[in-house]
Amino acid sequence: MPYLVAAVVLLGVLCLLNLLLTVGILRRMRADALRSAGRGDSLFALEPGAPVGEFTAVTVDGDPVTRRDVTGVVGFFSADCAACHDLLPSFVGRARELGRERVLAVVGGDDPATVAALAPVARVVLADLDGGPMARAFQNEWTPALYVVDEDGRIAATDTRIDRLPVPAGRG
Repeated sequence: MPYLVAAVVLLGVLCLLNLLLTVGILRRMRADALRSAGRGDSLFALEPGAPVGEFTAVTVDGDPVTRRDVTGVVGFFSADCAACHDLLPSFVGRARELGRERVLAVVGGDDPATVAALAPVARVVLADLDGGPMARAFQNEWTPALYVVDEDGRIAATDTRIDRLPVPAGRG
């Protein structure tokens, strides 16, 4: 009987070691895949200097928006995202400072409260939960995501917090 107990304990320890090694290998493979894709550990596919893709969208006010109309801060929010709701007050504050024409917010999902908070200070585009054509143009797959777009239609900065983004230069 003691041999059986020792064998079971030894087998359990070996299984646990195998599990830990497997998790370590999977993490390493994921990091290598991100690095080889040129993304490093960044959550943003478009890094500073990259051009924003072409898109056409319509704001909640019915105004058309294209890539050429976007200069300043662009924020992606989602209805079911707790971090998005935490970011909202500081984003609204920065938007108020910058002016409505220099801030664009993309809201995915059904979230009337977020749209109501953003509409007075930003141009707001409603999108499906996948983000729609704007998410594809920015290659954005998650929220919250913030971008500063320069006058040439290129990404100037990216972050998840508005206080870490530089203040975009205004149009002359």
